[in-house]
Amino acid sequence: MRIAQVAPPFESVPPAQYGGTERVVSTLTEELVRLGHDVTLFASGDSRTSARLVPVVEHALWHADPPYQDLVAFSVITLGKVARELDKFDLVHNHLDYLAYPLARLASCPVITTLHGRLDLPELGHVYREFGDVQLVSISNAQRQPVASANWLATVYHGVPLEEFTFKPRPGRYLAFLGRISPEKGLDTAIRVARQTGLPLRIAARKPLRLKGYPGVQADWDHYRNDIKPLLERGQARLIGEVAGEEKNHFLGNAAALLFPIRWPEPFGLVMAEALACGTPVIALSDGSVPEVIEDGVTGFICSNETEMVEAIGRLDQIDRAHCRAEAERRFSPIAMARAYERVYANLLGQSATAPRRVAVPA
Repeated sequence: MRIAQVAPPFESVPPAQYGGTERVVSTLTEELVRLGHDVTLFASGDSRTSARLVPVVEHALWHADPPYQDLVAFSVITLGKVARELDKFDLVHNHLDYLAYPLARLASCPVITTLHGRLDLPELGHVYREFGDVQLVSISNAQRQPVASANWLATVYHGVPLEEFTFKPRPGRYLAFLGRISPEKGLDTAIRVARQTGLPLRIAARKPLRLKGYPGVQADWDHYRNDIKPLLERGQARLIGEVAGEEKNHFLGNAAALLFPIRWPEPFGLVMAEALACGTPVIALSDGSVPEVIEDGVTGFICSNETEMVEAIGRLDQIDRAHCRAEAERRFSPIAMARAYERVYANLLGQSATAPRRVAVPA
């Protein structure tokens, strides 16, 4: 198939450090190329891919200095570049959320959108009442609930590049937290839980962005200054910054467990699958996708509060780390994700998933 993958221009594909959506787009793109598809990636110019790259900006926007204030402008540019080349593709796979929905209605080929974020915001109800025809893929069944009547084609769980994560059969003597510093990620909870167990907590986290005028960014900075920084100053928890590549592999693989104390309807939680790929169990609060990714008592523990998280750490010896790795291979591999998307593409184009062929789609 001739497939366009449309990535957000905020981070490179794959990202140098933090960037879950861009990492997933990279994994999917590379696997589709390996399977023989003709893939074009619309992404920042500093991206690395074996597909044909169409640079939509020169460098990833989050690293601009001074920072841009209106990032939506660059998403519009991205979609403009896609529109110029629509006749080259059998199908467009959009990762830019609802900004692409008007284009999806007018495009001469099918456009599907994988939604990577939360859908429980009140504004989105209006969007999906208008665009009930757009074709959507969810990354967990839980993600769908706020807009259950939308035009869902499938749920496809994220895949992680398993070759980048080494199975570690023996746990280390620290707990890990990996993510961004924001209220919904629950870093303050992770610090308190670790302190009660006596185990050190290592934090691989990105500080809030340097954007001004964005309420969410300001809330992240307030959370860091008022809640996180005082806890860090008491010791036992150490902020080591963002990690990627072999550093992330070492960080996750040598941890006794990954703490995932979310306070929001997490759409997927890529770091959970990455930890399992190392054999590291996950101790998480039950929200969003967590019960779909983690099997309670088998690949980790799903808890209701901080007290239960502390108790779960005392039961980590019940978890078989080899089984955690096996579940990552079975459920969250690149090939499992790519094959699932192939089925979605093929159903959309009315062709066999087992024998994909180039299809001429009439305008």
